Amino acid sequence: MAALTESQLSSFNENGYLVIPDYLTPEQTSSLIEETNTLLASFDLSTHPLTQFTTGDDAQNPDKPHVGDDYFLTSGDKVRFFFEPDAFTTDKETGKTTLSRPKETAINKIGHALHALSAPFESITLSDRNAAIARSLGFKDPRVLQSMVICKQPGIGGAVPPHRDSEFLYTDAPSAVGWWIALQDAGPGNATLGMYKGSHRRSDGGITRRFVRRVNGQGEACGTEFVENEGPQFPVGLEVEQGEAGEVDVLDVKAGSLVLIHGNVLHKSEKNTGGKSRFAYTFHVIEGAEGWEYDKRNWLQPPESGEGFSRLYK
Repeated sequence: MAALTESQLSSFNENGYLVIPDYLTPEQTSSLIEETNTLLASFDLSTHPLTQFTTGDDAQNPDKPHVGDDYFLTSGDKVRFFFEPDAFTTDKETGKTTLSRPKETAINKIGHALHALSAPFESITLSDRNAAIARSLGFKDPRVLQSMVICKQPGIGGAVPPHRDSEFLYTDAPSAVGWWIALQDAGPGNATLGMYKGSHRRSDGGITRRFVRRVNGQGEACGTEFVENEGPQFPVGLEVEQGEAGEVDVLDVKAGSLVLIHGNVLHKSEKNTGGKSRFAYTFHVIEGAEGWEYDKRNWLQPPESGEGFSRLYK
C-alpha cells in the first residue's frame, strides 16, 4: 500500500496536519455510518449511567466537572456511549435530570475500542495502508488506541476547546498522531476542525499539561484532572522555532477524507449549531518501541490482558 509522498510528509511536518482526500471509498464510508447508527440504536439505555463527556476544559462552562467515572475510565477495551451535556434537562421542582431527545441523537461519542471490537472499524483501522502511513511518519512499533466516533449531534454537538492530543495520550517523549476521518462532510459552519498551522513546532507548543487519572489516598482512580507535565514536551528530533501559534485554519473536509493530526499541534472544533450531524471516526497512534514510555497516570490505560494496545504492524 502507498505510504505518504515526500510532498505530503513535508506538508505534515511543516503544518502539523495533513488532509488526504478520498482516503475511504464511498462504500467504506457508508459501512462505518451504518455501523455507527446500529450501535446508537442498539445500546441499552436502561442500564446506562448517563455519563456525559466533558474534560472540564471549556472556558464558557468552567463549572462542568471533568468526566472521570468508572464507566469512562474502564472504556479502553470496550465500546461505550457518552452523552452530550446539552442533551439533558433538569426539572426545576424535582431536580430530576432526563434526556430531552432520543438517545440516538443525544450521544457525543462512542469509544474507545471500536478498532478492536467492531469488524467494520477494525478493517479500516488495522490496515496495510495505515501501517504504511505510520512507517512514513517514522513509527517503529505503532500502537492504536482511543478509537471512537465523534457524533457532533445537530444543534447540541459540543465545542472542543483548543488542545493538543499528546496532553491526553502522553508518552515520554511525546509521540501521538491522530487519524481523523470525516464520515460526513465537515466544513465551515458545521463544527469542522480548526487547526493552528505550525503550532506543533513553536516554542509555546510543548506539552505543558496532561490529562490524568486522579488518585485517592488508597491509590484508587477517582476521576480525572489536568496536571503540569514534568517530562519532555516535544517529540524526539522535532526542530522547535521561537514564536506563538498563529491564526486558525478552518478546514473544509469532505466525507471519506483523512486528516492526520500531529500530537503537539493545537486544534479545536466549534459547537454544531446546524441541523445536520457531523460524524467523524478518529483513532490515535503512539510509539510502542523501547525508549518511549506510555505513562501510567494517563486517563486511558492499556488492557490488562494481552500485549497492551493494538499493534498496527503485524
